Amino acid sequence: MKRLLMGLLLVVVVMTAAGQDGKRIFRDRQIRRNMLRAAEWQLQNPKHNLFDWTNGAFYAGVFAAWESTGSPGLMKAMEEMGRANAWKPGPRLHHADDHVIAQTYVDLYRVVKDPAMIAPFRQTLERFRKTPFPAKGIERITWWWCDALFMGPPAFVKLGITLGDTSLLGLSDRLFRETYDLLYDKEEHLYARDLNYKWGEPGINTLTEANGQKIFWSRGNGWVLAGLARILKEFPSDYPLRPFYEEHFREMAVKIATLQCADGLWRASLLDPEAYPGGEASGSGFYCYALAWGVNNGLLDREVFLPVVRRAWTGLHSLLQPDGRVGWVQPIGADPRKNFSAESWEVYGTGAYLLAGSEVIKLF
Repeated sequence: MKRLLMGLLLVVVVMTAAGQDGKRIFRDRQIRRNMLRAAEWQLQNPKHNLFDWTNGAFYAGVFAAWESTGSPGLMKAMEEMGRANAWKPGPRLHHADDHVIAQTYVDLYRVVKDPAMIAPFRQTLERFRKTPFPAKGIERITWWWCDALFMGPPAFVKLGITLGDTSLLGLSDRLFRETYDLLYDKEEHLYARDLNYKWGEPGINTLTEANGQKIFWSRGNGWVLAGLARILKEFPSDYPLRPFYEEHFREMAVKIATLQCADGLWRASLLDPEAYPGGEASGSGFYCYALAWGVNNGLLDREVFLPVVRRAWTGLHSLLQPDGRVGWVQPIGADPRKNFSAESWEVYGTGAYLLAGSEVIKLF
């Protein structure tokens, strides 16, 4: 009997501790602490060129973390990054990946008010408008892969709003709609990564998962949903095309919520989760960010989506390693992959985690 009572007591203690930890991770102080821990670890473990798309996603998260924490160290890191890049985007004129870092330049300019922070990006977009895109093969439109909708449109829209230049918003709208028309599956409410993965595309081999489902990459769709949130955050309420973006955001959000796994995370392949063990941090981070943003801004029903966000943040918390590294990040690629683990990290995974935290902290 004594042994049984001791066993029951142990169960109660463990369950109580788990419940307390579950509540703690939603406290403002704990979220800020975890965000700073993740950001600082990543800053101490740099990777890729600072203008690279990977760092564009990371520094978008760093700015969001700075807004949440007010950390002077994060502001210093962003300014050092900008100066190291001479405030320039990447070298490829039409490639959206090389514009994403400029999102942080514009955000910093809004705080610091130094025109040098956005001057090179303004010049780049002037050349962009005057230079035709050399379409070829599957690259038949300027932004021919779905990830581009996180990389390019928010940067264009942020600069357009900042300068009061509506022509940049119109340019972004046109390019966004081209990608939408090319890659969005209106039956599944998800994006093919590019034409190689678009179901029934003439002349393209139709690829499927092991269970026969279409291939929809989690991080690819995470890029899109997070990009939509970042665009909508910029648009004024009376922007003529805002209803299109809001409807698109809600439609995708509803679909994504149905694909969440029991641990609160999403698998690398959205329609074949059983074939991809382990929740994937970057796609899950972008979904958590976008859904929390939607709840915070009244685009998504709080009663329906708050439990989804709670589970997502709980799942993401489990991927944060003791040293501050965000683990379980799928490596760079263009499709679902299985070769990642708790030791796997990438700068965009940390960026997604920081973005998620910056919205979760506003929910409670």
